[in-house]
Amino acid sequence: MAEVLIISISGDTRPEISSSFTQILAEAGAVLLGIERSVIQNVLALAFIVRLSTAARVLELQQAIRRKARELATIAHIVEIPEDRLSQWVSRQRKQDFIVTWMAPRITAGQLAILTNVLGSMALTINSIARLSTLESAASELDPRICLEMRVSGEQVNAPELRRALLVFADSCGFDIAVQEDTIFRNHRRVAVFDMDSTLIQLEAIDELGRLAGVGEQVRAMTDDAMKSKMDFQTSFRKRLALLKGLPITSIVELGERLPITPGAHRLMRTLRALGIKTAILSGGFTYFACKLQQKLGFDYVFANDLDIEDGKLTGKPAGRIVDGERKAEFLQQIANQEGICMEQTIAVGDGANDLPMLSIAGLGVAFHAKRAVRERARISISTVTLDGLLYLLGLCDTHIENHVPDGPLPLDQRVLKAAPLSDEHLQNHGGLQAIGIGSTFPPK
Repeated sequence: MAEVLIISISGDTRPEISSSFTQILAEAGAVLLGIERSVIQNVLALAFIVRLSTAARVLELQQAIRRKARELATIAHIVEIPEDRLSQWVSRQRKQDFIVTWMAPRITAGQLAILTNVLGSMALTINSIARLSTLESAASELDPRICLEMRVSGEQVNAPELRRALLVFADSCGFDIAVQEDTIFRNHRRVAVFDMDSTLIQLEAIDELGRLAGVGEQVRAMTDDAMKSKMDFQTSFRKRLALLKGLPITSIVELGERLPITPGAHRLMRTLRALGIKTAILSGGFTYFACKLQQKLGFDYVFANDLDIEDGKLTGKPAGRIVDGERKAEFLQQIANQEGICMEQTIAVGDGANDLPMLSIAGLGVAFHAKRAVRERARISISTVTLDGLLYLLGLCDTHIENHVPDGPLPLDQRVLKAAPLSDEHLQNHGGLQAIGIGSTFPPK
């Protein structure tokens, strides 16, 4: 009767180790069923799953493997699986598969022990652990960062319950832990859309305009209520906009020149563009500021609220349909249709309650530095790392990005440049400010 062996080898990374053991398998006439190889700081872990035709061959192979292990000063471990048990063993591999991405400034062995206990309590098996961040960043004293990616599996796993359990653990330790189902779409996202205020930029533009208009506290309070879902977004937006009546456009221009871009945004956008992923700003804020970001970061689409101006001042009234949460979700669906992709291939990132509709329909919906109420309702959240931490959720390693993504800005699509005539003279000479950005001049069909 044929036999199946699992052979594991550990030692250093000399080239002859892999070649020596594969030669032994070849001489034994082994049929390869699986192989895995990894190196951690010059320590090799090599494993084979092979089938041999007879028990005699098994004994010969075991002896040859052990002799070669002694000769090369490596450690060999061999486990036999009878052929009649192979189908049972294979069937146990058909489980629910998840990817757990763990991001933090630092991770201690004690914290890793807690996480493995949490996973174990839910009958989840850890199949692999990989470090996506560089060793240099993990060891840094000034700006440490580490990201571990775990592939886990189990049977009859309640995914929302798993996410809740890991969120409690992450909050208690100050980490970010994301859970994704391991599907074919995870590595094939094609569209990424972003909220603007407090996501791509480190302020709420309408709050800053309120400060310039002398009504900062009132505007800020209503913004906070809207972000926490304590006030309907459209009602909040109309009330805040009314408070800005009479604000001169010179204040808008001045703010547009000093928008504080969120750390990690430039690296994130360079990488997404290098991967051919289309990007969009879907904002409940203002088109003028969104198009300023488009010029700096290279977004393909911009959808936001136009400003209504008369005699060089804000009228305090909306210009057209307000972009609220439902409108953002509609735009995401339209962009996906325009690009010819399914929703599982989309990414949405935001921080407020009005972002939840688009986060809920995106293949990967991420709450970024969001309020607790939003984080609890979103499937994934990032709170401790910068915006480029999103790249870890796509399974990208820092070393791959550093080696293959240019440091400088990538050239923009000519379609984008033609669709965004954004001189300050344009702002000052157009009273209504309609058709200022891509949202009006290049809408998805």
